[in-house]
This record gives sequence, structure tokens and C-alpha cells, in this order.
Amino acid sequence: MSNKKHLSEKFAFLGSEFLAELDNCAVIAEVKARTEIIAPGQRINNIPILLSGSVKVYTLNDGRELLYYYIKPGESCIMTVASIFQNSISRIYAYAEEHSKFALIPVSDFLRFVKKYPLINTVFYEEYDTRFTALMDMVNDAVYHKLDIRVFNYIQKQVELTGTNPVMISHKEIATGLGTVREVVSRVLKKLVNEGHVVQHKYGIELLNKKKVSP
Repeated sequence: MSNKKHLSEKFAFLGSEFLAELDNCAVIAEVKARTEIIAPGQRINNIPILLSGSVKVYTLNDGRELLYYYIKPGESCIMTVASIFQNSISRIYAYAEEHSKFALIPVSDFLRFVKKYPLINTVFYEEYDTRFTALMDMVNDAVYHKLDIRVFNYIQKQVELTGTNPVMISHKEIATGLGTVREVVSRVLKKLVNEGHVVQHKYGIELLNKKKVSP
């Protein structure tokens, strides 16, 4: 897939003139796996569109990680977009889970596009709706589901996100993502193994049953 195919697909409805302008200003950048991309308080200079890889967006509360969402190829970071209309200062952490490639649109060009091509806003309204729905699902998961269901759902999400099964993820990473501790996740995973939902390997966790765990 070419570097900018996702851009063409994402913004094709805006026409060839827009795509030509976008091609002129967008810069391709790469980030190694397990690299912090931005942190709260840092200035936002570009709007990123992920071309390949996976990026985790989260915040920290008393040292505990609170996951907001994952960015997949073809998507942007809606919280970054929102911040440029305030003070262009990041309010989130973004972390490359794997080697990732971006198209970076300078903020000045993006703001110009918003005025010249107002239909571009529909792209980000749709992403906002997707993120809000995912956030509500996460809240419902935390409030109404037991930890074994949350752990299973988290692993399932990682399988869907990476396209691999088994998925390379540690007990500590799951615990961090769910706001708990590794020892608790280890006990829950042992239960899920005994119930035939997952298998633990040295190289990751394999999902056996893609149906939801019963409450």
C-alpha cells in the first residue's frame, strides 16, 4: 500500500484539488515501536493520520493508565484535532504500540482546509462519534462487567487490533490497560484458561472462544 493511499481514500470526497493540496503539505513520518509520540503539555504542530501501525491514546491518573482509544490505519487522533481549536497543547499521551507511519498535516494547513473545505469536518465528526461510542462501551464495561469479562474483552480487542492470534501482550500490559494490578490479571487469566476461553503461550495469549464470557 502506498504511503498516502489511506489519505486518498479518506478524503476522496473532497475532490482532486483538495487531494493535490494535501499531497503538497503532508509529510510522512515514522515512529519505532514502543515510542511515546506526545505527552500532555507539549505543543501540537501537526494533525496526524495513521498510515500503518497502531497507536494507543491514554492519560495517567495517580500513575495509573486510563485508556481512551487506539488509532488504526486511516484514522486520526480526535483529541489532538480538538486541542488545536483551544491552545494547541496536548492533553493526552500517544504511544506507538508497533512501528508506525503517519502523514502529518501542519496545523496551519489544517486550519486553512477547515475554512476552504468545510466538508472536511464531517470526517472528524464521524471519528468523534466512533470515539465517543467506544468510550461509552468502556465505561459500561467497567461499571457493569466483572473483571474476567473485561480481561477477555481487552484481549479480544487486541486480537482485532493487531490481526494476530495469539497476541503478544503481557499480564502487566493488560493490568495497565484496565487500571488494575498484574497479580489480579494473572488470577483472572488462570480462570479463563481453566474455562477454555484462552491459552497462554510463552509468546503471547491465544483467544480460543471469540464469544463473550458469560457473566
